[in-house]
Amino acid sequence: MFSYILTYIQYPLPCEAKYIDNQKTLITIMRISTEMAKAINDQISYEASSANAYIAIGSWCERIGYDGSAAFFFEQAAEENGHMLKLIHYLNGVGAEAIIPAIEKPPSSFESLESTFQFGLKSEQTVTKAIYDLVDMAEKEKDRSTYSFLQWFVSEQIEEETLFYTILQKFDLLGKDKLAVYQIDQSLSSVRSQVMSKQTSLKYPSTKQ
Repeated sequence: MFSYILTYIQYPLPCEAKYIDNQKTLITIMRISTEMAKAINDQISYEASSANAYIAIGSWCERIGYDGSAAFFFEQAAEENGHMLKLIHYLNGVGAEAIIPAIEKPPSSFESLESTFQFGLKSEQTVTKAIYDLVDMAEKEKDRSTYSFLQWFVSEQIEEETLFYTILQKFDLLGKDKLAVYQIDQSLSSVRSQVMSKQTSLKYPSTKQ
């Protein structure tokens, strides 16, 4: 039985793996810089924390009786988990090591339903800034592959922030009494659909005259 040693080197070609030293050592050639790999791993951590926080918010909403909001935040958690997996697959694909992070315990109670969406907006703004920093880094390093990959996340964050802004506007428009909060809670699925439809039309405008 051979004992394998995994070694990473940076090389500006597509990812590939080679065995050397009589097939005892596996060399993985990375096509992104070590610094970029670390930054993307940091982003994986942000996405994982966001997913965990949204699960906690969804659980709180479910306990209180905000069924629409519970479904909304559980769906948000699934989306954040999807973002994390997208980053993990990318790192693995370019020969880097995707590091699965430990996650701190998120808040478990909130002052109001509105405060959960304020929390969500702040979380999305933090993630957006981190994505923009990655884009800037890819641009400076002339890392065309990573730059292109990140454009999906740029568009996604525009949609995420717009969604939370739109929901928070509902509290200003409808009020914060029990009936208004109930109406907002029950309208979230519709709000999500409307925001997604609008953002899709902005990405892919109709060519019809």
